[in-house]
Amino acid sequence: MNAPVHPHALSTAELQALDSAHFLHPFTDHKGLAAKGARVITHADDIYVWDSEGKKILDAMSGLWCVNAGYGRKELADVAHAQMMKLPFYNSFFQTTNEPAVRLAARLAELAPAVDGRRFQHVFFSSSGSESNDTNVRMARRYWDLMGQPQRKVIISRHNAYHGSTMAGASLGGMSAMHAQGDLPIPNITHIQQPYYYELAEPGESQDAFGLRAARWLEDKILEIGPEKVAAFIAEPVQGAGGVIIPPATYWPEIQRIVDKYGILLISDEVICAFGRLGHWFAYEKFGYKPDLVTFAKAVTSGYIPLGGVLVGDRVAQVLIDKGGEFNHGYTYSGHPVACAVALANLDIMERENLPGRVRDDVGPYLAEVFEQFKSHPLVGDAETCGFVAGLVLVQDKATRKAFPEDWAVGMMCRAHCFGNGLVMRAVGDRMIIAPPLTMTRAQIDEMAVLIKKALDLTLQELQSQGKFGIR
Repeated sequence: MNAPVHPHALSTAELQALDSAHFLHPFTDHKGLAAKGARVITHADDIYVWDSEGKKILDAMSGLWCVNAGYGRKELADVAHAQMMKLPFYNSFFQTTNEPAVRLAARLAELAPAVDGRRFQHVFFSSSGSESNDTNVRMARRYWDLMGQPQRKVIISRHNAYHGSTMAGASLGGMSAMHAQGDLPIPNITHIQQPYYYELAEPGESQDAFGLRAARWLEDKILEIGPEKVAAFIAEPVQGAGGVIIPPATYWPEIQRIVDKYGILLISDEVICAFGRLGHWFAYEKFGYKPDLVTFAKAVTSGYIPLGGVLVGDRVAQVLIDKGGEFNHGYTYSGHPVACAVALANLDIMERENLPGRVRDDVGPYLAEVFEQFKSHPLVGDAETCGFVAGLVLVQDKATRKAFPEDWAVGMMCRAHCFGNGLVMRAVGDRMIIAPPLTMTRAQIDEMAVLIKKALDLTLQELQSQGKFGIR
């Protein structure tokens, strides 16, 4: 695929200079980027992107966990154009609505499965996952106010979780580096340990036993705080930005037992996991738990235009409706007509091509087979998949699970070899992770596996050349 040529096209160097002069990037060491120059992505198609030097790159992260339907979907651009010509924007304040927002809310209510009679008939729209999790904080606390229990303010999350980068979102997340900047977390948000079996299991402990023990950290925290003060527990079904941490099968049923026992709200943050990523429209269905609020964003539009929101379960929605009074919260772009129109067309694609089913029954199991083979590589301590997310743990000693020293930055070393050989693979510490577009074929999984193997081999060679691996 050739990039479209602009009559006043800038060279890579010119774009990099302008970028350095004016564009402050998210999660970036700006001094380091200025010295190096940003990679300029010019166009994309299917599961590939191209840079300004013409290099083709297999995007195994689907943008940022979001391009589930793949790049180059002209019908999404056509829908956006048609909606812009009809109604490019109107707000949903002041008792006003628009047709795409209404249709999308109804469509999401239809797609979200009921579990044990608990339904999702209402949606609150935002523009991102971060905004949606801010909404969750406001809504959970408003719920308990209306229930006559205003002291229930504390929200429990997990260490190494990611729930966004706004003040509330970053506070809910358990990333210490984010908390160190901005005096976070804000009050009444606390954290428990993550269910990371490979790192936290005791010697000889089974996955099932660890899953139960990890879930009971929540009960310990509730009792420490006082059940009468706890509003909600928020968690990702599978932790994404924390390194694709997949909980044992016993974890979520025990979490459900605990939240039911103490009557607290359960918030399922599915910004990454929803819309087919784990082989289901929503991940809570896969794991069988019953959330009260479900955060979504990213893949609802396959990333083509910003949109997020919260599925609001009957337990919370009916209190907000029946008790009355204004909920003093919202965003200019809540229910943006263009974003909602694109989301509807994107969901049409996903239903027509059965992308969740493909992940569940075909390409997801095949990805698991392929990743299992990486366990034999000298650098790989573990390889895990769940649907269409996967992670490799790079270790210094497989037998003892000894990690590399943090300052060796082995994950970043491997990531550089990935980029150098035409592959986007993300490094989270020394965990290498992927989340490809759901349209990826078995042949493209094989193509990706070759590139991953090459990056692992080059990383191993670099470590050996530095005397950091395999030398006693």
